[in-house]
Amino acid sequence: MEIINFTKMQGTGNDFIVIEDFQGKYANLEGLAIKLCDRHFGIGADGILIVTKSNIADIQMIIINADGSYASMCGNGIRCFAKYVFEKKYVQKENMKIETGDGVKLANICIKDGFAESVNINMGKYNFNPSSIPALSKSEIINKKIEVSNKEYYITSMFMGVPHTIVFGKQEEYQVEEGKFIEHLDLFPEKTNVNFCEIVGRNVIRVKTWERGAGPTLACGTGSCASVVAANRLGYIDKKVEVQVPGGVITVEIAKNEVLMEGPAEITFEGEFFLN
Repeated sequence: MEIINFTKMQGTGNDFIVIEDFQGKYANLEGLAIKLCDRHFGIGADGILIVTKSNIADIQMIIINADGSYASMCGNGIRCFAKYVFEKKYVQKENMKIETGDGVKLANICIKDGFAESVNINMGKYNFNPSSIPALSKSEIINKKIEVSNKEYYITSMFMGVPHTIVFGKQEEYQVEEGKFIEHLDLFPEKTNVNFCEIVGRNVIRVKTWERGAGPTLACGTGSCASVVAANRLGYIDKKVEVQVPGGVITVEIAKNEVLMEGPAEITFEGEFFLN
């Protein structure tokens, strides 16, 4: 029997299990994530975050979804990760570089009484190119009409660290579970996250997300960023926006061709898991 030390964290309700692995001893991360993220027989989470060494940044984050699939980037996850490595004193910098599957991201820590009160992440560039999403389309997918299960949707798709598809409309018009049908469309060979976005005003939107590999979540950082970018592209909103998600509030700003995201990150509890 192996004992795994872990920290449970959440960012606007999107929850993660943080595990240190500087020696690379966990070879089967897929199986580990499935076991730990099970909310009945494990700890329960939307995914696991592995803390490990980096040769190109201050630290490296590896993300595995609850179903065992790999994710190159996670907005809420990286805020939790930055808080963790700062407060555990692995990286004692207000501005730290974190290696992810989507490249090196810059995290700015807002410190209060020695703790990371909030985290601002430069999420990098967004991309509407279908080959980058990837999507089987010859042109950008902007407000494209599709029909799934006898229901019409107008979708906008892009790459924001991971694939995202946005559907605009009133929140009550859609059940978040409808996202699973869009996720598995042949249009998206590697599947897609799906965000249902309601425009409240020029500076406020509401977003609920069906996450690829996790299902409905209380928040999605990359999804919030993608929703802001898509809504701005369509002329619905300005460039700095409050994003209301079921688990709280995230602030997203488009700066030139990059996206900045700020929001909370909290430690829920720490413990030991007995791995059979």
